[in-house]
Amino acid sequence: MFGGIPFEHFGGGMPGGMPGGMGRGGGGDVDTQKLYDVLGVEKSADAKEIKKAYRKLAVKHHPDKGGDEHVFKEINAAYEILSDEEKRNLYDKYGLEGVEQGDAPSAGGEDLFSMFFGGGGGRRSAGPRKGPSIQHPIKVALEDLYNGKTVKLAINRKVMAGDSKFCDNCNGKGAVLELRQIGPGMVTQMQRTCSSCKGQGQVYKTKNERKVVEVHIEKGATHNQKITFRGMADETPGRETGDVHFVVQEKDHDLFKRKGADLLLMQDISVNQALTGFSYKFKHLDGRELIIKTKPGEVIECEIEVGGKKMPYMTKVANEGMPSKGNPFVKGDLYVMFHVKFPKKIDPKVAEQICKLLPDPNVEEKYDAMEVEEHFMEPADLRHFGKGGAAVAGGDYDSDDEEGQPVQCQQS
Repeated sequence: MFGGIPFEHFGGGMPGGMPGGMGRGGGGDVDTQKLYDVLGVEKSADAKEIKKAYRKLAVKHHPDKGGDEHVFKEINAAYEILSDEEKRNLYDKYGLEGVEQGDAPSAGGEDLFSMFFGGGGGRRSAGPRKGPSIQHPIKVALEDLYNGKTVKLAINRKVMAGDSKFCDNCNGKGAVLELRQIGPGMVTQMQRTCSSCKGQGQVYKTKNERKVVEVHIEKGATHNQKITFRGMADETPGRETGDVHFVVQEKDHDLFKRKGADLLLMQDISVNQALTGFSYKFKHLDGRELIIKTKPGEVIECEIEVGGKKMPYMTKVANEGMPSKGNPFVKGDLYVMFHVKFPKKIDPKVAEQICKLLPDPNVEEKYDAMEVEEHFMEPADLRHFGKGGAAVAGGDYDSDDEEGQPVQCQQS
């Protein structure tokens, strides 16, 4: 905007008599009296009279003092329009339709026609806005998620002490408008949060309140599940009090990993156990002692192929997982994943006995050690594959010419 007068481009209007091409002339059946009646002032009232009437009515009809919420909204919307010279001019000429088409606020999402005349806008009141909610993480052991638990926790919050009153600095809007010069002959209008009421629109005193609540953690509760206490957050005037959410944070367990209602148990076993049988005794999350074992003759493999991919060998015990959330009588499964640990070395005499006992032993090749080269293998890293040999400097071929000797081409 230029010339130092904000919004002066609205002054001349547009063809048809309404700014922005709204295309309707003044007069007719347009109601231009309703807002003045809401505030109880004459159409000739000045800004000071309008403000005085608004403050008196707002205090009287404030919901925190038992007033009617709809009437309170009407008072605020009427004051917001009549206290703004430009919006008041639009209303005096074209009624509420002119104000709405002029991009005036619609009273917190409610249609102006619906607010003042009980219909026409097709939107219903959204009710009072809700204040901010608070989240508190609560760390819970896997045993407590399995068995369920109730814990007592204290909520410290701020509650209103006495009545609130409208902020004089922003007239209860929570924001103030400022004109800032951004260059020679150039100004802009900016809105900022009111520093006096911190955007609340009202000023009030608070006191600290401590309340002990019982937080029930149900069987099968999941990580990041919210346990909500309605209306227990900090109180703010003119808003529905927000909620307090306790967010379950599952602690790591020494033995189990959890996914959904299933549990995973990881076990390192020897080659002997993998071939001859495995058993393991442990205490479950509910205190029961369980022993899990392989069936007679069952062999635990190092890995198996599933869908073309190599996967660790796994078994499961049905119905020994976690209780299902919402239906604790149905449990998941307990999965057991194996990692077979091979010995680093083995005694030659033991190896000889194993060869006799196990199928498919190695068949020693017959050869003359004086004629055939014999090599013993050593552990290697697959990441080094392709990096053997001497490092090559420069190109694939070395030049026999001395360094710096020029190369000449004869031309005919």
